[in-house]
Amino acid sequence: MANHKVVCWDCGADVSDPYVNTCPKCGGLLTVKMDLEAVKEMKPADLHKTPLGVWRYAPFMPVDPAHKVSIQEGGTPLYKTEALGAEVGVPGAYVKFEGLNPTGSFKDRGMTIGVSHAKELGAKVVGCASTGNTSASLAAYATKANIKCAVFLPSGKVAAGKLAQALFFGAKVLSIDGNFDDALALARKMSEEKKLYLLNSINPYRPEGQKSVLFEIMDQLQYNIPDRIILPVGNAANIWAIYKACMELKEVGWIDKVPMLTGIQAEGASPVVKAFAAKKNDFIPEECPETVATAIRIGNPVSGRKALHAIYDTKGYATTVTDAEIIAAQQLLGRREGVCVEPASAASVAGLKKLREIGIIDRDEKVVCICTGNGLKDPDTIIANCPGVIKCGNSVAEVEKILLQN
Repeated sequence: MANHKVVCWDCGADVSDPYVNTCPKCGGLLTVKMDLEAVKEMKPADLHKTPLGVWRYAPFMPVDPAHKVSIQEGGTPLYKTEALGAEVGVPGAYVKFEGLNPTGSFKDRGMTIGVSHAKELGAKVVGCASTGNTSASLAAYATKANIKCAVFLPSGKVAAGKLAQALFFGAKVLSIDGNFDDALALARKMSEEKKLYLLNSINPYRPEGQKSVLFEIMDQLQYNIPDRIILPVGNAANIWAIYKACMELKEVGWIDKVPMLTGIQAEGASPVVKAFAAKKNDFIPEECPETVATAIRIGNPVSGRKALHAIYDTKGYATTVTDAEIIAAQQLLGRREGVCVEPASAASVAGLKKLREIGIIDRDEKVVCICTGNGLKDPDTIIANCPGVIKCGNSVAEVEKILLQN
């Protein structure tokens, strides 16, 4: 474990209380500052005795591996998507499929570090406000660590399908009077009173685990640095985590250039893209975000300002895609490459196609699209947008007749 400290991203103040999630001095966002002096004596191959996955990169992580809570997260495939690349006009297109993490999304990378840190602190309860991938992941890691888990929900807004994993892993799923902001406020109040350790994306340790996706991509490409990385942007912690990983690799001398970080939002939930278009460093929250891509249906992203900094500093880009473009990209990836992603994940592929069409992405770029979650997280959307089951008589002739149809 590298030495580290938690600091305010806005004012730079050191923050010693592990239960606060914003700066006590200015209310700013927090981040982990790593001391990487020891890593500067190492080379990437020195880490290869450990299997590909989050914990291969323990020297970059702010948690002692002795406290590791792991269910073999990370180590997800990086596909060279030749058929997709030919279709969209970017032959050097890759897909990093995070839906093959243990609970089916990239959240597991952050949770292995977050819950390991909770264990270090001696926390008896962890919690989050979430109806989706965050709650599923936290519940799994909490049960692995033998720590109680509370998931806070707004009353009347419980999507049972999305909560199936949280319920299955044994979390206490609590329906709170009020809306989502009220549920999160209660979770934060309990955190401030040290009655639980909060693991929503405002937690500075979560992005530390999430940054491992960038380390893996570099390993899988043998440090042949991609020109661009495209990813969906919801709460925006992931694009910040990847940026942080790039800066750390540059600091230790393992890379000398960074990919252009490119964020994609759904048209109906796009505060970061609107700020980028206006060349602003801050965004205006959207009150009523709406998109089929529920995992990025977020109007007030916690890490939105950090995301904008990441995009600007890497000379990246940000744009929106429509729900129709998201569904088309989801089906394109499935039918050309055999990869099944949830709608939010397909936003990165939709963004690749759109940005190539309008000339932002050059044909000869090497581009990695990060697909954050498994399509089985949202089977209803898949079924609603695919042809139905075909009625067929019980005969070879009937089958042949159907197979001859387009």
